Amino acid sequence: MSHINVTINGRQYRMACEEGQEVRLLKLAESLESRVGELRGKFGEIGDARLTVMAALTVCDELVDANARIRALEGELETLRNVRTAAADRARATQVAVANALNAAADRIEKTTQVINRTIGNGVAIG
Repeated sequence: MSHINVTINGRQYRMACEEGQEVRLLKLAESLESRVGELRGKFGEIGDARLTVMAALTVCDELVDANARIRALEGELETLRNVRTAAADRARATQVAVANALNAAADRIEKTTQVINRTIGNGVAIG
């Protein structure tokens, strides 16, 4: 377990994190500090705790919006997967139908060729 110091709203906090997560935690703290600074610039000095709570609520609001967007995108992805599956099924059915039509045409051509060969073989003149 690692420990680092972060500064949020002018106060130092000693935080514990997993090994290798120090940089991430520092960036998260910098992001929160930046939000607190933006809110301080917008609303003035309204109290440290209030600024921190407002910043946390802003982050939570963005997280809720991002999660809603993720759910919507997952729904769209599922729809697209279903459309792709249906299209692939139609393509397979079309391939089978075309193959069957070609086989039937080949059979008709073969039968016609046999009739012509028999006719020519029996000495019947054509045309």
